[in-house]
Amino acid sequence: MATSSTRLMILGVVSWMQPVHGYDVRRELLSWNADKWAKIQPGSIYHALKKMTDEGLLEETGTEQVDGRPERTSYQITPRGRDVFESMLRQQWWEINPAMDPFAAAFVFLPGLPRKEAAAALRHRARMLRVTAQGFVDMNDTGRSDVNKPAYVKWLFELWIARSEGEIAWCERIADLIESGAPYMPERVDHPEGWSEFARRTGEKLPVGESDFEQ
Repeated sequence: MATSSTRLMILGVVSWMQPVHGYDVRRELLSWNADKWAKIQPGSIYHALKKMTDEGLLEETGTEQVDGRPERTSYQITPRGRDVFESMLRQQWWEINPAMDPFAAAFVFLPGLPRKEAAAALRHRARMLRVTAQGFVDMNDTGRSDVNKPAYVKWLFELWIARSEGEIAWCERIADLIESGAPYMPERVDHPEGWSEFARRTGEKLPVGESDFEQ
């Protein structure tokens, strides 16, 4: 099943380029590297076109066959498809939908790694992010992002650079805290006995509970 991002971008590209072949929709999205930053799977594009045609969001305008190649179907957006596209577009503009990074699921188990390894992993993450950010900086500085692309593509690169720089600073700050021995747990918890195995395995100081203060 196509993601909401895939549906939004396919509807948008068809709207801009119509009538347009599925091949050209795929080529256009891949030229934007949408498979990387929008998580669009190239193989899902044709299926999404057919699915949205069945839903009445798109309609076929014809097919053609050139030099014995497989038939190519052209699409255009329907009035209903335009309404759905504009609704989805405004939803993404006006709502905050935090990206679900698998790293967050791993970070909640920070104590499962030795401190030295956790700090090293964060510094490695910062280095990788710095390389990624530098790539966007280079594209903007050399003007490559301006070739056959609107000016706001450069502004989007600037957003990704800013996000990367923010996470780089966070990674390095947390790595410093981990290396300094900053405690992972609060000084007091309601049921410290539940953390005894955690403390044994990690060597962290066992949190103090309410009952300890009452004795």
